[in-house]
Amino acid sequence: MSSLKRFFKDTIIYGIAAVLPRAINIFLVKLHTSTLAADKYAVNTDYYVYAAYFNALLTYGMETAFFRFFSKEKDKGKIISTVFVSLLASSLLFLVATLVFSNDISNFFGFKNPLFFKLLIWTITLDTLVVVPYAYLRVANKSVRFTFYKTVNILLFALLNLFFLWFVPYAIKNGLSLPKFVVNYYNTSPKVMHIFVAGTVASAVTFLGLLPTIFKFNYTFDFQLLQKMLRYSLPIMIGSLAFVTNENLDKLLLGNMLDKQQMGVYAACYKLGVFMTLYVMAFRLGAEPFFFNQATQKNAKETYAKILTWFSIFGAFFMLIVVVFIDVFATVLLGKPEYFEALYIVPIILLANLFLGIYNNLSVWYKLTDKTKYGMYFSVAGAAITISFNLLMIPKIGFIASAWATLLTYSFMMLISYFIGKKHYPVPYQIKKVGLYVLVSSLLSGVSFLIFRENYWFSSLSIITFLGWAYWREKDELKNIFNN
Repeated sequence: MSSLKRFFKDTIIYGIAAVLPRAINIFLVKLHTSTLAADKYAVNTDYYVYAAYFNALLTYGMETAFFRFFSKEKDKGKIISTVFVSLLASSLLFLVATLVFSNDISNFFGFKNPLFFKLLIWTITLDTLVVVPYAYLRVANKSVRFTFYKTVNILLFALLNLFFLWFVPYAIKNGLSLPKFVVNYYNTSPKVMHIFVAGTVASAVTFLGLLPTIFKFNYTFDFQLLQKMLRYSLPIMIGSLAFVTNENLDKLLLGNMLDKQQMGVYAACYKLGVFMTLYVMAFRLGAEPFFFNQATQKNAKETYAKILTWFSIFGAFFMLIVVVFIDVFATVLLGKPEYFEALYIVPIILLANLFLGIYNNLSVWYKLTDKTKYGMYFSVAGAAITISFNLLMIPKIGFIASAWATLLTYSFMMLISYFIGKKHYPVPYQIKKVGLYVLVSSLLSGVSFLIFRENYWFSSLSIITFLGWAYWREKDELKNIFNN
């Protein structure tokens, strides 16, 4: 099997693990927006913004370091155990410290109910402890088991959401019998609490399910190895924190500079851009271990170039589908009309996330050359653009400023990574071809959204035209990939 064919196969399997959780979360958006007012939905958004920051902080870049060192060190067991012991120790220290001072920290982050914060830190701690088992399953090509645990996690989360936000109120309203403690819990807890509890329970069950994998490791600890890994990973951690800022600070700023209602509307419509995020995440799950394993092959750079081209083609195609049917997606997924006023941010967010995916492809150069400090520089510079543009423009043009800031940031990161990467690790990327696919998709999306909105004849024609044109240009390459 050719390396590209194997890569596409693994990416499809990992895609299930990436797409299914996010897809279910997308469908949960309507449940959440229909049961929570926009200001309460903003509390839910705050919770997961802080979760993203804590996740970047607690993993401190060790997942990527794991893949890098696993691919070049002979003693694989030492890599696994050293990373796990390090994350275990730091996570338990974090858990104890934050629980002791939970009330003060909860007030600092603006949670009116301290229990919200306690649920957050338990969830983040449990999620951190499964980073190494998940990474091991990926690097060991156990994609089916990886996907199974990811699927169990999201299904349990979804079922608990449905139970407490839909079934319990339905049962109470219609006089159906329920256990007394369930009714008491439902009546005495804020509705948003049920979402947080569902996340904690799902993380706990996933952790228990992965315990057999954790116990398989032969535990040794190499402090010198950890020092080398930290030199590689800490710039990634700083870059990850900056990336979380690029992804999430806009929502916090909107809540403070405008109001929680506007923030909730923006955050809900922003989630329609998650279709591109799903695609990028599915790709990254398969690509990261593949890039490291492929690095020693003679044709590695040519393979990386082909992967970027195909990533861009499919990404441009997905962007077009979402934009031309945006009102359908909004009706199905958002529910309340009060959330529709921010729909015009979606095309901008989709293009921004496509550029982010291209940047992730380009980042192979600094990960393979152990120059992760450049990834940190790019992300920090991107965060500076995000912060300054939002602070300057939100008062002037409202929440669309945050969408433009996202596009500007990821455009900058993509371009600077490409030009600097050419000097350190030149890859023969087909830039003109990539640019052409993105440009044509953007033009068709713009015409559909601005001129032919809800004209589904034009929408369908746009999709068929793009797909046929792409197939005509790439049919010979497709034959080469699938015949080898």
